[in-house]
Amino acid sequence: MPEDVRARQRTGTGLGLLLTLVLGAVLLTALPDGNDREGGGCTPRKIASWSADQGLTSEFARYGDDATRTDDWTGGDGTHSVRLPDGRVLWLFSDTYLGRVHGPPNPVGESYAWRDGTAPLVRNSAVVMDGRDRLRRTLPAPLFADPAPNQWRWPVAARVEPRSPGSSRKVVRVLLWVRTAGTSPWIYGMPTATEVATLSLPSLRVESVVKVLDQSLVADPSRRVLFGTTLVEKDGWTYVFGGDDGRAVNRPASSAYVARVPEGRLGEPSAWRYWSGSGWGPRPRPLHGAKVGSAFSVVPVDGTYLLFTMAAGTAGLTTVTSYWACSPTGPWHGPTKNFSPALPTAGVAAYNPQAHPALSGSSTGAGGDGRLVLSYDVNWLDTTGASASINANVSLYRPRFVSVRLTRAG
Repeated sequence: MPEDVRARQRTGTGLGLLLTLVLGAVLLTALPDGNDREGGGCTPRKIASWSADQGLTSEFARYGDDATRTDDWTGGDGTHSVRLPDGRVLWLFSDTYLGRVHGPPNPVGESYAWRDGTAPLVRNSAVVMDGRDRLRRTLPAPLFADPAPNQWRWPVAARVEPRSPGSSRKVVRVLLWVRTAGTSPWIYGMPTATEVATLSLPSLRVESVVKVLDQSLVADPSRRVLFGTTLVEKDGWTYVFGGDDGRAVNRPASSAYVARVPEGRLGEPSAWRYWSGSGWGPRPRPLHGAKVGSAFSVVPVDGTYLLFTMAAGTAGLTTVTSYWACSPTGPWHGPTKNFSPALPTAGVAAYNPQAHPALSGSSTGAGGDGRLVLSYDVNWLDTTGASASINANVSLYRPRFVSVRLTRAG
């Protein structure tokens, strides 16, 4: 997903997001100290080192290349994950290719596996990994049907929570972004609404989809806010982060927002409250001074909150940076140490850094050794002939992974 509003071409290439979103990515800046009402003291943290996680990257390549089925995942972006109570991991993707992978070599003589031009593309998918980190199956795709003609759903963050407050029964709640086809400058879709889907356990059947924030009546689409790029849990609350589409109209940045919802009530619109800069109310207001790409990731680590996003300017095509805070509402400090993950070939950009606590040895943050797994998506910079280019080299539309180790900042 784009750096990320994850704007995709309606033809389904998923590349426009790179130019509109990654190129405009900016960094999170500090909020006034007076907003740090929920921090009880924390340790500043930064990235100490990083290394490619070949195991996870190779596992997605193995699964995508497997020709046993033709109705399963062969590539996608918008990578999110959630650990299920039985040890499985549910992986959620936005625009997704199905079909069969061939080769190598591919039709233009390069040593890459490839898809043919008939490969189906769906707006979302879900892949199940077993407790030994092996991908096993793709749920019937798309998992979340289009809500209306010329609209589609992209799944973002998810969590397991009680079916209702205090219940012993668990369900999976998945945040969904609804976008609507539009004309310039909204050629990649206009932000429309945030929804929450409920999936049963252990079957992962979609039980319901509820609209929690309708933005369709906001006259200026660049001011519409979609929530769910990332979420964190704290003291019986779920904090859900989001952003607007400011860069689509050539503003230098998007604004960041945060909402909070009591545990067990993500699917209740009336339970959502939005940070106003000084408290929680019924309407979202920008985090003062917080300017981010709309797809960033926040993860708690021993009382400190780390935010990962693409760096500003042209560095945002290759470089991940981080910030820290003592509260979901900030103030945020940084940037701290940057790193540039590996790219498979020239003319490619990285985007959408996402933390995966489920793969880091902890359900809420880094493992005991300070290790945190991050994914990033890769895609062509040049959108000319995008679909054909993606199909000619399937490695360009699959997640890649790194392991970062954290240390005290300052």
